[in-house]
Amino acid sequence: MSENRSLTPQRAQEYWQRTKSLMWTVLTIWFLSGFVIHAFAPELNQIRILGFPLGFYMAAQGSLIIFVWLIFWFVARQNRIDDEFGVSED
Repeated sequence: MSENRSLTPQRAQEYWQRTKSLMWTVLTIWFLSGFVIHAFAPELNQIRILGFPLGFYMAAQGSLIIFVWLIFWFVARQNRIDDEFGVSED
């Protein structure tokens, strides 16, 4: 926390811009994999992966895999940003 106080207003603004950009990227991927893909399930079902229709696969497992991957990716990216600006919690 003491390092956080050493951020200049300009540096804090840059930190917030990077964090906000990451947040919007994550929300976009979440929205696409959580809602948009499922809206096109009938069309995706024309494609088969390992014998399963893609729309069914995305509803059953694909979106969940993307969500878990997204969590780990977000944490790694945010930690990298925090380290770069000297505001990491470790």
